[in-house]
Amino acid sequence: MNSHEQVLEPAAFPVRARGRQYEDFQVGQRLDHHWGRTLTAGDATLFATATLAHNPLYFNAEHARAEGHPDLVVPPLLALCTVVGLSVEDLSEAGGPFLGIDDLVFHRPVHPGDTLSSASTVLAKRPSGTQPGFGVVTWRTEGRDQRGDLVVAFTRANLVVMREAQR
Repeated sequence: MNSHEQVLEPAAFPVRARGRQYEDFQVGQRLDHHWGRTLTAGDATLFATATLAHNPLYFNAEHARAEGHPDLVVPPLLALCTVVGLSVEDLSEAGGPFLGIDDLVFHRPVHPGDTLSSASTVLAKRPSGTQPGFGVVTWRTEGRDQRGDLVVAFTRANLVVMREAQR
């Protein structure tokens, strides 16, 4: 190492807390998640290929048009993953195990060029009965397209760390 080179240790970098903790959520609270995501034909084809979703609606534009769609159909699971991903910063970025999705409904197809946004409402919260220092928070999340049309909706729950647990 040269005398002008500096070694940076991981501990030298400031730690920035991200996400919300259990106490930051209130039943009825609505969280409009950030800027959204435009899905492309490339996104749809790559996702369909990587997940072995071999439905011609997802990668054959002529077939999709013959079935009444204006273009390819984005795989519904890609729309779901996108909407969940948009919510992470507000709901679960601080960590805590994902407990699952319930009541999932795909309301309408998504096509390349559609921009999805999402918002979540806190449905319930309670201290965990089995994990001290954590609570269970349940949200209802809706994903909408650029026209405001509901595309996907679901209920999601996570274990969320309690602020008191960090003392």
